[in-house]
Amino acid sequence: MATHRRPSQSGLTQSARVTVLSAAAATAAATLGGAPASADPQDAATATQARVDRLYEQAEQATERFNKADEHADQLRKQVAQAQDRAARGQESINHMRGALGSVAGAQYRSGGMDPALALLLSEDPDSYLDKAAVLDRLSARQADSLLDLQAAQRKLGQERVEASHKLTELERSRAAVSRHKRVVERKLAEARRLLNSLPSEKRAEHDRTSRSGGGDTPPQLGGAPASGRAGAAVLAAQQAVGKPYIWGANGPTGFDCSGLIQWSYAQAGVSLPRTSQAQRYAGRQVSMDQAQPGDLVAYRDDASHIGMYVGNGQVVHAPYPGAPVRYDPVGMMPVSSVTRV
Repeated sequence: MATHRRPSQSGLTQSARVTVLSAAAATAAATLGGAPASADPQDAATATQARVDRLYEQAEQATERFNKADEHADQLRKQVAQAQDRAARGQESINHMRGALGSVAGAQYRSGGMDPALALLLSEDPDSYLDKAAVLDRLSARQADSLLDLQAAQRKLGQERVEASHKLTELERSRAAVSRHKRVVERKLAEARRLLNSLPSEKRAEHDRTSRSGGGDTPPQLGGAPASGRAGAAVLAAQQAVGKPYIWGANGPTGFDCSGLIQWSYAQAGVSLPRTSQAQRYAGRQVSMDQAQPGDLVAYRDDASHIGMYVGNGQVVHAPYPGAPVRYDPVGMMPVSSVTRV
């Protein structure tokens, strides 16, 4: 989602932000023939392009947060299902145990009356009786064992239900986080599109050209052998994805975001990687850039909010940002923060 023109004012002050937005507004007005005479269209266009770049970067950071929250929600859904399944099995076991104890009580009743102590075998809450030694003394050893088993099963069932309830609550919080991050991404992208549309057509075309870092869809010559057979298979998979659209939150096979492309490519090689670029940077052994081999993961920026796959000859394949499909670009298109060998 990130572009490759890095604005110098990534830490804009409030007054600078106002200046940039004012310049963007002036550019939009100029497009409609109503810009102030004092406005410099070239400066305004440059400021707008820089703001678009920054919005793309922020959107990609939000996309990685979305991916992380979505991955967590998936894990929680599985845990909730498992807890609910355990609770259902526990209830089934308790029902079976109650049925067996009921048969014992029925047999005693038919043979001349049920001992009062056996009534607790069918009670909803035998725990209070179990604390009374006198009651246990009146039961046979077999009946006492059965009752203790029932008590333990009921306690375990209660724990399973509490766990399922807690997981459900956590899942709802995670779903809310997913929705929140999604709104941030969509807002950033909408603002970037609005600013791009405010530019004259020639400036939009210029931004498109300069933001592509000279990359393309022509496979570069591999500069060395892949680090392993699985790395080679991942490179081939990533190359097959070249030309597929960037879709934020997607991990293939018809569209990708940056970490989604990496995860999908290595999955084709039989390797399971985490979903986010921040986690992928630690999914193997880190090496220096001058030791990079095809298949290594190249993370960008200090927060590793963008990631690509090295394919050799100073090139990476990656999913750049909305509107730019999966493609090849120079490895130095942005500041490299780490290189990871899976």
